[in-house]
Amino acid sequence: MVVLVKILQVVLALSVLILVHEAGHFLWARLFGIRVDKFFLFFDIGGKKIFSTKSPRFLKLFPKAAGLKTEYGIGWLPLGGYCKISGMIDESMDLNHLGSAPEPWEFRAKPAWQRLLVMSGGVLNNFILAFIGFIAILAIWGDTFLANEGNAIYADALAERMGFKTGDMILSYDDYVPDDFSMLQVDLARRDVRCAKVLRDGDTVEVYIDQSLIGEVLNTPGMFSLAVPFVVDTVMDSSPNAGVLLRGDRIVRVDGTEFKYLQDIRPVLERHPGEMVPVTVVRGGEAMEMDLQVDSTGKIGVLTVFPGLEVRHYSVLQAIPAGVKLTFESVGGYLRDLKLVATPSTGAYKSVGSFIAIGQVFPSKWDWYQFLYLLAMLSIMLGVANLLPIPALDGGHIVFCLFEMITGRKPSDKFVTGAQVVGMLLLTLLMLLAFGNDISRLFRL
Repeated sequence: MVVLVKILQVVLALSVLILVHEAGHFLWARLFGIRVDKFFLFFDIGGKKIFSTKSPRFLKLFPKAAGLKTEYGIGWLPLGGYCKISGMIDESMDLNHLGSAPEPWEFRAKPAWQRLLVMSGGVLNNFILAFIGFIAILAIWGDTFLANEGNAIYADALAERMGFKTGDMILSYDDYVPDDFSMLQVDLARRDVRCAKVLRDGDTVEVYIDQSLIGEVLNTPGMFSLAVPFVVDTVMDSSPNAGVLLRGDRIVRVDGTEFKYLQDIRPVLERHPGEMVPVTVVRGGEAMEMDLQVDSTGKIGVLTVFPGLEVRHYSVLQAIPAGVKLTFESVGGYLRDLKLVATPSTGAYKSVGSFIAIGQVFPSKWDWYQFLYLLAMLSIMLGVANLLPIPALDGGHIVFCLFEMITGRKPSDKFVTGAQVVGMLLLTLLMLLAFGNDISRLFRL
């Protein structure tokens, strides 16, 4: 059932993203009187189609559809979709039109500025979809995050190698002041940080970042976890220590050894299952000595205080500028991710994934918040990736249009055709890398 829910989310999300993106090309093309030959969700490789408005069965039911210039359909290969614009050299590599003079309704007959808008329409739609998604999220659920201010890190081995220590409060990365604790590790990798300022034992300390370790930062999850003091929130009725511990008690010493954080105390308790353990508890500012009963699982039957999540609430009007800001911040973050991927020394290319990786990020249960958030983020990723100046992508065609607008010279059909082949080869290699990474991760599991 979990697999089916994940598959449903992936298929629905990809279908929305593809339709929205290709609709951007379609609408601008039709606005300028350019004929669109085909508009397909998924690829109809080999002419195989799940659905087509040109199929005999559909035309029998809707005979007027025979007059449509555009064939609408669903292909069988769910790896994308396409909008085939008449008179354009695209991934279909249909070059039959090159031997004749441009028709007025063809892409190649239009001025460069119109072709530029047609090619930019898909990316523009992706950003609009992300913008709408973020507005809906902020207006309905608000912005929930764990504030960085006032919270300390629990450093793993990699963080300690870089110069951080458990208990540090990260104040800034160079000139950037982190707001969200959960993004500390991501920001450290993304922002090319040279110096981190931390609050350590009441003093401000500078930690200089070894850039050769950024690759490990990208591939070592949990580098910064939240350092949580062992402060009692609730004593469970079934606890062997009910009536002994009270809400607000802070355990600072166990079995004669002083500890500051929950992460340090847990393994000590687990070494004494079923035993009485001497502890020091701070209650109302005073230290008290007592013995606590540890159950057979190594627990003392309490729930600890966890730093609360902050929630910012927005009205619909307030959500609009906040959604715009979040969209631009997400675009900037993804651009930094691409920079890391393009830097082999970081090892970020190992994180590139295909549809398998996308499926893994969706939750096992349907959650509209998670679905909308992931849809918005994937829409940004699709939009930014399509802006890359690779000929087979929108970005490559945009570069050709800009070149023509600046120089007044249009690239030859032969050059564009050759560039398209090279671009498709690059995309194929990237797809193989993505699938290879996914398969490698599956085997490591």
